[in-house]
Amino acid sequence: MNKLQILQESLEPRNDEILNYQINIDNYTRAIDKINTQYADNPVLIEFRDNLAAEVKNHKNEQLKSIIIRDVIADQIKSGALADDAIDSSTFADGSIDNAHLADNAR
Repeated sequence: MNKLQILQESLEPRNDEILNYQINIDNYTRAIDKINTQYADNPVLIEFRDNLAAEVKNHKNEQLKSIIIRDVIADQIKSGALADDAIDSSTFADGSIDNAHLADNAR
């Protein structure tokens, strides 16, 4: 399997992850509204509501991270700039590969 195939196969699970975050955000938001309108006098549920509000914030942040990564993956696929098994040299720190591991024509 090459890099392009791996990237292509990773898009659907990333979209599922984004959708799952949205489902939780929607459910938590509806639960918060329900607690506010029907159970505002119940201290236990008020605490639960506050915890849900924190979860909404966390899920929105995590969802955004997933969207960014999904978009980066999609950009790489669309760019057509990927060689089948290419390794992007920008991912290696300067000096992290010693001369013994360079191709003969790279020195």
